[in-house]
Amino acid sequence: MQVTDKDRELIALLGQNARMPVATLAKKLSLSRTTVQARLERLEREGVITGYGVRLSETYSSGLIRAHVLITIAPKALSAVTASLDAIPEVTTLHSVSGTFDLIAIIAAPSISQLDQLIDGIGTIDGVERTLSSIVLSTRISR
Repeated sequence: MQVTDKDRELIALLGQNARMPVATLAKKLSLSRTTVQARLERLEREGVITGYGVRLSETYSSGLIRAHVLITIAPKALSAVTASLDAIPEVTTLHSVSGTFDLIAIIAAPSISQLDQLIDGIGTIDGVERTLSSIVLSTRISR
């Protein structure tokens, strides 16, 4: 998988706006439209770009209450716990980490009571031994 500097620039532009027209991308990259289209197709074919997502507005996102849930799991329970967490749409990100905890789940809900129910639900998943939650009060840097 060979990713060039121009590919990285293209990926960064798509990170800002995944719906940017190819003609606009070409102009910003000082490349032809066909070259940009070929790069996109290659990056998709090689699995560098696996999809295009939605970026939520700050207005909508600020209405959600987010928390980091640190999770300790039983030995050999990683795949089952991961599958259970993947089935919960409010789990936006799941990290495997080193240290006292095995996983960190980032969750988002529209209310404290729903967040509380989510955290309780995570604690009842087979293979989850312990959780520790921290509610996000504000985001200082987001890239």
